[in-house]
Amino acid sequence: MSAPALAQEKTGVKAGFVMPAGGTRIVLMRPSVRVGAQSTGGLFEPNADWTAQARENLDAAIRKAQGQLGHQVTPYEDGTGAADSLSNQYRGLFTSLADSVREFQFFPGNRLPTKKRKDSFEWTIGPEAKNLPGLENADYVLFITTEDHYGSAGRKALQIFAALGGVGITSGVHLGYAGLVDVRTGELVWLNADQQMGGDVRTTEGAEKRVSQLLEGFPGSTIRSASAQ
Repeated sequence: MSAPALAQEKTGVKAGFVMPAGGTRIVLMRPSVRVGAQSTGGLFEPNADWTAQARENLDAAIRKAQGQLGHQVTPYEDGTGAADSLSNQYRGLFTSLADSVREFQFFPGNRLPTKKRKDSFEWTIGPEAKNLPGLENADYVLFITTEDHYGSAGRKALQIFAALGGVGITSGVHLGYAGLVDVRTGELVWLNADQQMGGDVRTTEGAEKRVSQLLEGFPGSTIRSASAQ
């Protein structure tokens, strides 16, 4: 596992995992995207227009980056009815799993020692993932999650007043995950997590920056973070 000095981004790789060279088939799940405002009190207020714009921008940025991943990547075709519901469940399951990795292994903070995991990268969404329609011929499935809460004017004002009193209050949440799962076993073999992501996903340029950060270090890719370019 590696981490930059500021420890806001971390990458985990399952011990012994090496991406096979050539012919690897990866299915890209539709990214999970949430965009909205952060109220004065810190609550998330979803914004449908921002989310739709961000999804469009991120989809375009991902298509642009696919050629740099070094493997055959195919977008997942969401079905209807039960099939669509199941794919949504797995997107949610991945996000919950990535949340756990971030909380208990990547950035444990003041967690109790029994809740921290430091020595091994062993996480799974379960072996049933291979039964998801559309993954029959896939080797790996790539999940992407982004969540942005843009600080409202009230939240920013509160942050300033709190700082004058010596109290630290954050304004905005910009969180992202990209993870690769072995279809056969359900094991998470690679995860990039960043709890202070850059790039305003509501703009084309910002979405491209976000995608480059999410996919930085992807096994076998030539993608570099926008901050390193």
